[in-house]
Amino acid sequence: MTSLQILAAATVAVPMMSALAAALVPAGWVTRAALTGTVATAVLALCLAGRAVADPGHPVIGSWIVIDAGSGLLLAVIAMTGLTSVLLSPGWLRGATGSVVAARHRHRAYYTVLLVFWAILLAVPLAGNLGVAWLLVEATTAVSALLVGFSGRRHALEAGWKYLILTSLGLGVALLGIVILAAGLPGGAGGLTWQHLAAFGSGKPAAVTAYLLLLTGLAAKIGWAPVHNWLPDAHSEAPPPASAMLSAALLPAVLLIAWRSERALAPVIGLHQAQRLLIMFGLASLAVAVPFLWRPMPFKRLLAYSSLEHMGVIALGVGFGTPLALAGVAVHIVGHAIAKALGFHTAAPLLAHEPRAASHPVTGIGRTAPALGTAMGISLGALSGLPPSPLFISEVLILAGGFSSGRSWAAAVAAILLALGFLGLAHAAIETVAGKAHKRSKHGPDGPGLAGLGPVTALAGVSAVLMLLLAAAAPWLTSTGFIAALQRGMP
Repeated sequence: MTSLQILAAATVAVPMMSALAAALVPAGWVTRAALTGTVATAVLALCLAGRAVADPGHPVIGSWIVIDAGSGLLLAVIAMTGLTSVLLSPGWLRGATGSVVAARHRHRAYYTVLLVFWAILLAVPLAGNLGVAWLLVEATTAVSALLVGFSGRRHALEAGWKYLILTSLGLGVALLGIVILAAGLPGGAGGLTWQHLAAFGSGKPAAVTAYLLLLTGLAAKIGWAPVHNWLPDAHSEAPPPASAMLSAALLPAVLLIAWRSERALAPVIGLHQAQRLLIMFGLASLAVAVPFLWRPMPFKRLLAYSSLEHMGVIALGVGFGTPLALAGVAVHIVGHAIAKALGFHTAAPLLAHEPRAASHPVTGIGRTAPALGTAMGISLGALSGLPPSPLFISEVLILAGGFSSGRSWAAAVAAILLALGFLGLAHAAIETVAGKAHKRSKHGPDGPGLAGLGPVTALAGVSAVLMLLLAAAAPWLTSTGFIAALQRGMP
């Protein structure tokens, strides 16, 4: 094994061992064991991501593991999202009132499941085989469903089962596409490596059928419309740190598998046809998300529909496939992760400060809790694409890539839908932060629920700085070898 492969194995093994430690150590040591393993995991993952991004022209490609530009991008996102989620979990656990396990086992069960989920997520972008990638994505479903229903409330358990059933059905459809591919490859199931998929020999019609099944099945996990139905309920009911990982890390990680599949099968089915389906999913997701973004709804549910919109934007960028569009995709994945993780992390102090936020829209948070309102405003403003948000720049790059690729009609429709989505989210941001405070709210600036706001406020400041730096770096990114590596193929 090369040093990079050893580092990749350690990146996945350390959070698994941390989960085991959290499950076995004495009760008083559970949080410390989880936090120690979390820091070590983040360091390893970021080192691996840094090496992959720094030298994108020389990927490590094997039958079981791939370390390339796409891996590096997603590893960095998953590492930072997981780090903030675990570090901010103690604050949420202090206010948690129920769980599917006994109260004395709550911390142990939560950290064990969360760390296992993170470990599997880190393995997804490293999978060098489509079959292994499918198994890992299915494993994330089983583990994250436990997190969705962790509170033990009726609605949470219902959302967990809905998530488990719908995404498993989708992955079953994807598995059928994989079986067709395996039947037409020289090495059978062993030939499902990314670099060998182009050797599919059963003809173009069979390849197109397999690709349609594969992408449609993965769409159910990514949250693309019209197979997104689990997404609003799951994000609304999961613990905020788990919601951050689901939206900011899981969705783009599975989208990477769809992206790799499109690149690998394009020589067989034709690049234009492979990209067309991604564009269709992107436009459908934007069209479905926009009406919901215009409606008043609970904060976490609003963030969930924002995920639908942004996964659609990324699908469009991948479908357009030009250097401009792919630069926009890279910026969008990172910017979305930062803004969305911040948004979900603000939900914990928000629900403590204003409990009705779990099921009702809230307004005027900036009036009753200025620091909390500021953090929510940064998240919603960035997600809406309000300049200088990096998501504004990434959307401009993706649209420019669409026009330059000759798909002017798709880019024009996307521009209209993005403008409508901007208006909806911008209005929600204004109302949430500066609207009229709810009459029954009895919480002032120093009221209940704000004791754990310090870490979220710090995260808001760090997030704002990172997004400004990302926005400043976006124009430079378009001409780098990193984007050229993404366009050549993955892998």
